[in-house]
Amino acid sequence: MTSRRVRLGLLALALLTGLSGLPGPTAAASSAPAPAAPSPTTEEQRLDRAVPREILRRSGFDAVAPRFGRELERAHSYAEARGLVAREGAALWRRAVDRAQGRGPAGGDLGRDDDRPLYWARLELTRAVRTWEPGFGLTDRDRADLLDRLERGSRGQDGIRYPAKGHLRRVLLTGFDPFTLDRDIRISNPSGATALALDGTVIETPEGPARVETAVFPVRWTDFAAGTVERTLRPYLPRVDLFTTVSQGRTGRFDVERTNGAWRGGFPDNDGVSRTETVPVADPASQPQWTGTTLPYTAVVAAHTGRFPVYDHTEVTEIPAGGTAAVVRPDGPTAGSTARAGGGGDYLSNEIAYRATLLRDRLGLHDTLPGGHVHTPVLQFGAGNTDPATGTVTDPEFVRNRLDIIGQVRSIVAVALGATRRARG
Repeated sequence: MTSRRVRLGLLALALLTGLSGLPGPTAAASSAPAPAAPSPTTEEQRLDRAVPREILRRSGFDAVAPRFGRELERAHSYAEARGLVAREGAALWRRAVDRAQGRGPAGGDLGRDDDRPLYWARLELTRAVRTWEPGFGLTDRDRADLLDRLERGSRGQDGIRYPAKGHLRRVLLTGFDPFTLDRDIRISNPSGATALALDGTVIETPEGPARVETAVFPVRWTDFAAGTVERTLRPYLPRVDLFTTVSQGRTGRFDVERTNGAWRGGFPDNDGVSRTETVPVADPASQPQWTGTTLPYTAVVAAHTGRFPVYDHTEVTEIPAGGTAAVVRPDGPTAGSTARAGGGGDYLSNEIAYRATLLRDRLGLHDTLPGGHVHTPVLQFGAGNTDPATGTVTDPEFVRNRLDIIGQVRSIVAVALGATRRARG
């Protein structure tokens, strides 16, 4: 009888504990507060300045983030939010491509060729996700996954599609976001504009048509260290006929970069982060100091592709074997040297070229796949509009320069395709 009374008392206590909401182990775990939403990044904090607001307004992209924010607030679970960011990221990329290629309304008086609306609209969406405080538990890992899905979709990285049938040759081309925004927040990147203008287009060459697919990459060291380049390119390099990474380089000229170096020089990225180190890659034990282009640079340099001259750029900076000081080599690296700058420098232009060509080589495609890096001219504003403090966000010469660069990249790709077909034949 006594043990029965004890059991009944314990049962009553348990029921009272449950009804009163006193925390047992399960209740304590479920009531743990969700991680606080992080603050906007340095890159996202620039959104509230006058120039980004004007660019968004004059392109119609200022309506993207408010609508996205309302839909995000209606998401009742991580799964709903994941589906939303995937859809909206892809839709933002398609909208930017359509605008660049003359489909649908322009949304404002900013040139259709402009890459900046996509850049600033993407940052509005990532800021919304980063600072979102939903009514359900969202872990740091979940939030990071949402941001990753949004980034990949809005950069075209997971939307690369080649026709399954037909005789189209395949080209993969990449561009970059604007950068050095604290120097001039108005800046545009012609490589990103080229990616928007050429995505999904067909280039006609004497050797036949070629389908171009594109993607854009961030100017952030951390993303590159996390493998965003390899993750995007690896599924496609074995299936394409030519690839080229593209970025903005020197004033008044194109460069086909002959050699890429395994070194980060420390220049701050768009988040204000610096990295000075060997380029971090998988399997560093087998990592070479240098990789090279397999683009047909002789044919490209010899052809008339547009108003800007095109150079076979061979200069690198190295520490010679057995040495300690960096030396500039105009004709490329010497045997056993350590990289300090490739032809494309020691910033992310060089790094994307290094990573893409290293991936090509590790996939066993060095002798069969033409690929490398092309630097475009610096995109310049017109005379009288060069002061960031007083200048306007666009002008006729600025637009003309960007359109000419886009057209010349297209011509360079066509020449490279023609030279590749002849060499294989």
